[in-house]
Amino acid sequence: MQILLFILLLVMLPSASAATVTNITNSPNTVAPLLPGLDAPKLTLKNSQGKSVELAQLYKNKTTLVVVYRGGWCPYCVRQLNGIQKIEAQLTKLDVQIVAISPDSPKELAKSTIESPNYMLLSDDQLAYSQALGLAYYLDDKTATAYRNKLGVNFVDLNGKDRVALPVPAVFVIDKEGLIQFQYANPNYKVRLDEQVLLAAAKAASAL
Repeated sequence: MQILLFILLLVMLPSASAATVTNITNSPNTVAPLLPGLDAPKLTLKNSQGKSVELAQLYKNKTTLVVVYRGGWCPYCVRQLNGIQKIEAQLTKLDVQIVAISPDSPKELAKSTIESPNYMLLSDDQLAYSQALGLAYYLDDKTATAYRNKLGVNFVDLNGKDRVALPVPAVFVIDKEGLIQFQYANPNYKVRLDEQVLLAAAKAASAL
């Protein structure tokens, strides 16, 4: 009877804290982001209201600027998102939509002050999209200890050891066919792409 109860508890326990590990490296310097010309991942993520959003359909609507960031707790990411807002009007004229994706939960995304019909925040709290893009990496033990409580998101590796993972910050410009036309990723999370360079890349992709 006790064994049966134990099995039932295992089945009923939520698994939201454990990501399915398919492509997480041990260092930000060893990630291998998808290159221009390849298909962008067509997964389903959730928005700040917890509603499912199919990326395949989203890509078809407009040229898409995808910003992958570490989370709303990261000051460098917040600065980047605010900087992109400065060119939002120009991107809108080019018929380019902005989709910012992070490991933050939908609940955390709902705290964001970014409000715009052309600027969508999506949750990749299982890091599935970041893994598909080739951006996910495990934090070293020292950094993980410092970040764990701040993030509130844990991931489990193939050996069952509890570890913390993040995406390398990156930007992608994806056309209506779902093809990556531009990519920039930097293992140094403090370095972000200049907004004017990003605007030029978006303009080139939207002209195709």
